[in-house]
Amino acid sequence: MKKDPGGKNGQRPAEAFLVLEDGSAYGGFFFGAQGARTSGEVVFNTGMVGYPESFTDPSYRNQILALTYPLIGNYGVPADFERELAAGYESMRIHMTGLIVCEYSEFHHHWTAERGLSDLLAEQGIPGIQGVDTRALTKRLRERGTMLGAISPDPKGAEIVSGPRHVVSEVSVAEPITYSPEHTKPGRRVAVVDCGCKNTIITSMLRRGVEVVRVPWDYDASKLDVDGVLFSNGPGDPIDCPATVETARKVMEAGLPAFGICLGNQMLAMATGAKTYKLKFGHRGQNQPARLAGTKRCYITSQNHGYAVDCATIPDGWEEWFVNLNDGTNEGLRHTRKPVMSVQFHPEAMPGPVDTGFLFDEFVEMMK
Repeated sequence: MKKDPGGKNGQRPAEAFLVLEDGSAYGGFFFGAQGARTSGEVVFNTGMVGYPESFTDPSYRNQILALTYPLIGNYGVPADFERELAAGYESMRIHMTGLIVCEYSEFHHHWTAERGLSDLLAEQGIPGIQGVDTRALTKRLRERGTMLGAISPDPKGAEIVSGPRHVVSEVSVAEPITYSPEHTKPGRRVAVVDCGCKNTIITSMLRRGVEVVRVPWDYDASKLDVDGVLFSNGPGDPIDCPATVETARKVMEAGLPAFGICLGNQMLAMATGAKTYKLKFGHRGQNQPARLAGTKRCYITSQNHGYAVDCATIPDGWEEWFVNLNDGTNEGLRHTRKPVMSVQFHPEAMPGPVDTGFLFDEFVEMMK
């Protein structure tokens, strides 16, 4: 049963409905962009905090995000994010198409907060639904798998739109951009193939004194004068990016050090001839356990992906590096001889634990 939130200044918010492609519907009340209609792939995130970073993560492109933590909005949102590499955000816009929460807090309190979450969503034209039984919704998605859905003020008028979209090209930069460390002279130069790269991946390299050349997803980075190539995270199915896979193949053939993160892990795997597959409901949150293969060492990691590498198709010369303890899926690969490594999780975190940040240090060492 949906809970009436009462509304701001005594104004009762309008009713809203989430309708899934299997016909199931969940009622609630609008916040954010009141009365707006939208559709997308409905996914859930188990994180307790970090919603400003998640909403601006390009990997959520064209998805409706359900948050399992029951209270959202209580610490507001930081200052304006329409600034390159702004702190507290992972890009310069919101990428999800809609938001689903159990309870939205109209009142926020945090020293970095500039305004409420609802105000930011309204500004960006993103509808949110509060009062939804997110536990029931999450159980349905876990049982039946990720589904398309639509948000609408009328459950009978909810139109689920599903068409061909190349989401990586929508979130990648249009032309190369160079970033230099502020306080140190660049020691190394890395190309970041932007498939939807998070801000913190860029800043993680800059903090280590590495100059970054950020290039479009279909740019041949193997031709650049760089010491290494990083393949970033991003949305969608890796099979839709053959140009990036071909670049990964050329980079490895050239002997350049390479590091893949999330979608980048899948791209490097496909470049070796390995295959990927779609997970039933994906891994999204900051509490995913990844075990270092062959050991009992486990790291709690931040993750956001709907596809995984099929380890049965990995060729000779490669080894599985990390394994997800929840379902046994692949969490990373590395070559036994060449300077190539990749992880399915996010070592840059933001949000989430920074325990695996040392992997950036290993990548920098590979470039020396």
